[in-house]
Amino acid sequence: MKPFYVRELSVYPVGRRRILLLAVAVLASLVANFETTLATILPLLMTDLGMSLTVYGQLAALSVLVGGLSAGFGGILSDRWGRVAILVPTLTVTAACNFLLATVDTVAELFWVRCLMLFIEGAGITITASLVRDFSPRMGRAQAFAFWTWGPVGAAFLASFIAGFTLPLFGNAWQSQAIIMGVVSLSMCAVIIWKIAEPSGALRAQVLEAEQELAVEGEAGHGRVRELFKHPHLWAHVLGNTGWQVLYWTFTIFGQTILATAFGMDAATANRVVALGIVLNALAVVIVGRASDRLRLRKPFAAVGTVLTAATLAYFISLIGPGVSTGHVTAVYALLFLFMGVAYVPWMANFSENAEDVESRLQGSALGLWGMVVRVMIVVMLVVSPRVVEAGGWQLWLSVALAGQIVFLVSMVAFKGRWRAARPEGAEV
Repeated sequence: MKPFYVRELSVYPVGRRRILLLAVAVLASLVANFETTLATILPLLMTDLGMSLTVYGQLAALSVLVGGLSAGFGGILSDRWGRVAILVPTLTVTAACNFLLATVDTVAELFWVRCLMLFIEGAGITITASLVRDFSPRMGRAQAFAFWTWGPVGAAFLASFIAGFTLPLFGNAWQSQAIIMGVVSLSMCAVIIWKIAEPSGALRAQVLEAEQELAVEGEAGHGRVRELFKHPHLWAHVLGNTGWQVLYWTFTIFGQTILATAFGMDAATANRVVALGIVLNALAVVIVGRASDRLRLRKPFAAVGTVLTAATLAYFISLIGPGVSTGHVTAVYALLFLFMGVAYVPWMANFSENAEDVESRLQGSALGLWGMVVRVMIVVMLVVSPRVVEAGGWQLWLSVALAGQIVFLVSMVAFKGRWRAARPEGAEV
């Protein structure tokens, strides 16, 4: 017997119904990322608990490792048991854990609460990407994933926006943000439980080029996860994008801290700068996603966005130091987020399509594998980056992130897909 909140669809939804279900999946992605956000209050939390950057890195690394293990299993279980059955309880319980976070007084308490939150969250967060794939034909896949990125990106914006304007109202008490996140997350969870649904296993096994067109890929049932490990181009996707993610997660975890320590901004100003960059990123992913779908091209957009990101990051690194105006830093930081948006969404669509071509029934497993590898990278980053910063400052660590962009660019050679738009039928050869 399935839980009361699980609604399985035996007929593929079209029109407004499909758009509504995609919107609910995006909202679930936002909640999953928002309810575990710590970057907005990290400088205040470190001061209040007397915690160094190195200690925080070790604490966060262990808790993210716990989340990484559950991310891999969560993707596999979602292919077998269904998306919603796992997603809804993970979202609601993690949201409630924010009230527990507000009671933390010591580093040890923070560690155990974060382990609990990330273990629960890890099993559910990649499921939201699987839901987006389930409700998006290939002709609109990049746009669908563009809106999906509004989950992590929108969560960072929402947290930064709230912190930027409410921290002064509560005397810069970080506990206020934990309580606000708990209330907002639970409210959004109620909407998700009310509206969420998922395709049946038979529908998930089908591949859609357009909304009204179905191409059956194999029988309904469970694919074998080991099938994914046999294809080098999928490993190129996973490992290459993991290199790209070094920069993204550096800014996600330490963005406000970098702005505060390297450029002397206060916490509220740093959060407003981050929020501006996120707004530009959110606009970029939708525009680029639409263009990518129209041309049915993925790799060129990802390559151009990565080159622009690397060039802007190199300039940002050169600015670190005293005497740089807040406006100058804000502009360059915003451009970084803009160009990251150009690169990410086409890659996401490309990875989904390449995994779908291998085994359409294992989308959750493929995304779970990627999520697990990325979290292993985050663990390494959290352990290593504070030591690198102590030795050579943020310039040195951001240079490591720059190398990750280059790794991603090189890995694109192995991706499946075209570099040029298809020649129209009947065109001269």
